[in-house]
Amino acid sequence: MKKNNKINNIIITNPEKIIFKNPEITKIDIVKYYSAVGERMLPLIKNRIISVKRLPDGVGGNKFFKKHLETKNKGIGKIYLENENGQKEDYYYIKTIHGLISEVQMNSFEFHVWGSNVKHLKSPDIMVFDLDPDEKLNINAVREGVKDLKKILDMFNLKSYLKTSGGKGYHVVVPIKKEMNWTDFKQTAKNIAKLMETKWPNKYTSNIRIKNRKNKIFIDWVRNARSATFVAPYSVRLKDKCSVSMPIKWSELDKIKPNEITINEALKRIKRKDPWEDFFK
Repeated sequence: MKKNNKINNIIITNPEKIIFKNPEITKIDIVKYYSAVGERMLPLIKNRIISVKRLPDGVGGNKFFKKHLETKNKGIGKIYLENENGQKEDYYYIKTIHGLISEVQMNSFEFHVWGSNVKHLKSPDIMVFDLDPDEKLNINAVREGVKDLKKILDMFNLKSYLKTSGGKGYHVVVPIKKEMNWTDFKQTAKNIAKLMETKWPNKYTSNIRIKNRKNKIFIDWVRNARSATFVAPYSVRLKDKCSVSMPIKWSELDKIKPNEITINEALKRIKRKDPWEDFFK
């Protein structure tokens, strides 16, 4: 039996457990990945309420969302929020890289975050658009959609950043400095999506219904509601080949597919200049 590994002063149990089969990726591989990207990832997820996907038995086994705190950890924070029934529920957030690794040790491999910081919970500051294409559309149509969205954002002087989703689309992310409540924030995102729909009605829809997406791209603005989440930058995706939702340069849009970057490629990329280095500046 192999000994347990210790990373960021956290004992990693079952380190050789196979999480992905093709290529073969173990639990300790994923822990080491998060330890390596933690410095870049933390500023983008720190103090943001999270929900995680846990995968105790590897791809092919059971996976489930978790959004409530189970164990105490010095790198994890806890907050109580009222639900729609007026009852208080606990949520949690990551404060340090130690907290991030402690979650991965608990088999939390995919991270989703709120658009606001717990210190300013009512004032969201990260707006996200997920371009979700009809399955019949090819990658060129999706890339064209990303470019069209950027044109709209540029028109309003909204600086945007690009990341792969790790799935079938791209995410366009906008840091917001202006203080807005959730209602206005969500409506602003919806207005931008509807403007795209109005400008290019044959290519895009802002309607969430599946039937409205035939041969179109859904500009998903719904991620910008209170309590909604989006997949965190640098997060592993629980897909077949362990893809990553990776920040990339705008100039790389036509070169990189949405699910192309895996953890091994991501580890190489973080040695380069950070394409999001001025995100909060």
